[in-house]
Amino acid sequence: MSDLLPALESLKVLIVEDDENVRIGCQQALQLEGILTEAVGSADLARKMIGPGFPGIVVTDIRLPGMDGMELLRHLHDLDSDLPVVLMTGHGDVAMAVQAMKLGAHDFIEKPFSPDYLVGVVRRALERRHLVLEVQSLRARLNTRDNLEARLIGTSASIEAVRSLISELGDTSADVLIHGETGTGKELVARCLHDVSPNRKGNFVAINCGGLPESLFESEIFGHEAGAFTGAAKKRIGKIEHANGGTLFLDEIESMPIPMQIKLLRVLQERVVERLGSNTAIPVNCRVIAATKADLRELSDQGQFRADLYYRLNVVTLPLPPLRERREDIALLFEHFAVQAAARHGRPVPPASRERNRQMMAYHWPGNVRELRNVADRCVLGIDSGFPPFAPSQQANASRPLAETVEAFERALITEALRRNDNSLARTSEDLQVAKTTLHDKIRKYGLND
Repeated sequence: MSDLLPALESLKVLIVEDDENVRIGCQQALQLEGILTEAVGSADLARKMIGPGFPGIVVTDIRLPGMDGMELLRHLHDLDSDLPVVLMTGHGDVAMAVQAMKLGAHDFIEKPFSPDYLVGVVRRALERRHLVLEVQSLRARLNTRDNLEARLIGTSASIEAVRSLISELGDTSADVLIHGETGTGKELVARCLHDVSPNRKGNFVAINCGGLPESLFESEIFGHEAGAFTGAAKKRIGKIEHANGGTLFLDEIESMPIPMQIKLLRVLQERVVERLGSNTAIPVNCRVIAATKADLRELSDQGQFRADLYYRLNVVTLPLPPLRERREDIALLFEHFAVQAAARHGRPVPPASRERNRQMMAYHWPGNVRELRNVADRCVLGIDSGFPPFAPSQQANASRPLAETVEAFERALITEALRRNDNSLARTSEDLQVAKTTLHDKIRKYGLND
């Protein structure tokens, strides 16, 4: 999210002054110095322009019609206690300005003042605001990272890239297309996107487009009015409307019937929905996250998916790596799932097994993380037969070169051994029964010392 933090020069100053000549003079003085400036004549107008995280500062006269500057200060600090507010005072208002400083005003300027003095005060306030926003952004980023690391398990570069992209999208409402094989965790990623977004307090509404009969699709998604069709005894709120203010997750979007794709496109473009049997357009404000295991571009070229919907959904694409491409995460994921399964079934956690880890990292995992979770369940329950059915034909991806497969396997083994031995070179070399110099060279080769 750091690249979403406003630069210092993009912060603005809102001037609140009912005297038009003073208002214009202040605005011109700041604009001549390249400072972004807006100006209004009343506190009521200012209140409508400012929300939490306002990217700038406020310079306000104390004496205003209606709500005065002191009341505006209290209101703004109730909204955002870190927002710098500079008060402009007349000669007789100095005592009031001192009281305002005690209430948290950033500074005050006594009229009349020179343009240079105004610019100096404003620049210091803007620098303070930028620093505060930077700290807030960093804290949010750290909280998001900690949360994501607990939910998206793994240390591989590919899963770190997924966490990073989710963090970057954290304070946006951009629609996202998640692409990944079956079992890679598309719904989990969608929920993570929802939980770090501005819509986190709204509903997360998931629809499996491949699991709905076409006859029920329209009613389920768009809703219907009473009497819209035979059997529609009462009004029903559709999934899209239920997601208003939150997130709509469309899993297996490639399975959506073409007629429904046309209607969904209108929702995405106009952000309105009409229930069946109604001509009333209902505004909806929700983030749309679609997920697919298919190549939507290829399907659209074949006429099996609408190209215009594909381009509308493809604002941001988030690719999820299959488990075979993040083998160094397998042992850690297995341990995580085994602990969960043991707690769920009231059984002990199975002891660590080097042979089991080797087998797991050599397996192709066609079912990805979901299959690994099932294997952990079977291990905890003691019903795995030969752990798991690792047929020789399944042990490598036929389309992957042998050298690449061997390197991936070796890298995963070393990564897991380093983790198990707290990154101790000596203990890891002893564990793997390899010379320390050889291990050191391989660690450098695979970039594991970064």
